[in-house]
Amino acid sequence: MKINILTIFPEMFAPLRMSMLGRAIDNGIIELNVTDIRDYTIDRHNRVDDTPYGGGAGMVMQVQPILDAFEGSGFGGEVIYMSPRGEMLSGALAKELSEKTEMTILCGHYEGVDQRALDRLGVREVSIGDYVLTGGELPAMVLIDTVARFIDGVLAGDESVNDESIYSGLLEYPHYSKPREYDGDEVPEILLSGNHGEIDLWRWEQALALTKERRPDLFKAYLESEPELSKKQKRILQKYL
Repeated sequence: MKINILTIFPEMFAPLRMSMLGRAIDNGIIELNVTDIRDYTIDRHNRVDDTPYGGGAGMVMQVQPILDAFEGSGFGGEVIYMSPRGEMLSGALAKELSEKTEMTILCGHYEGVDQRALDRLGVREVSIGDYVLTGGELPAMVLIDTVARFIDGVLAGDESVNDESIYSGLLEYPHYSKPREYDGDEVPEILLSGNHGEIDLWRWEQALALTKERRPDLFKAYLESEPELSKKQKRILQKYL
């Protein structure tokens, strides 16, 4: 997959070349291209923003540098603008985007981006939450990391995005590792039993309980989805209704 980024802070994307994403880039699974919008401004002071028409606080990123950076870099595919007014990022949206061959992400700054740039690029606005950050770079990295996990070959052979319980509609169950006992706290006995059927059932119940406690909205949606449950799961579910 080809992932393009338009930003005024290209150095912020260095972490994407580390760990799992770094391996995917090195292996040619992901092609990452970052363009500095400032390289395309025609302003002699290298500015890419100006005051908003109609008045108001802050500055607005200008249309010319953005469009010239997009065209000059040869970018294409679905164009995403990271914005708090956009549709909320979800597993379903990430999976949809992962099936694209190319995606371009525009990172805004200041008070926003000239609407003409958004209209001409035909952007799809995406939000990572109901809050405002200083720029679109951090949300862009969240989006890229989330999307990348759905791309074949990005995860290691013993990992699977489908194993993440959140994508089943529930929050993730607790995890434990060595040592078996630490300062009086022991790993739950069921995880040491070797009975994988019962372990899976225990993990499902833990996910169910956490979801009802912390995200009742997800719990309700999970029930409304009418999941296929075993007889044991149905008996457990009755405790939480």
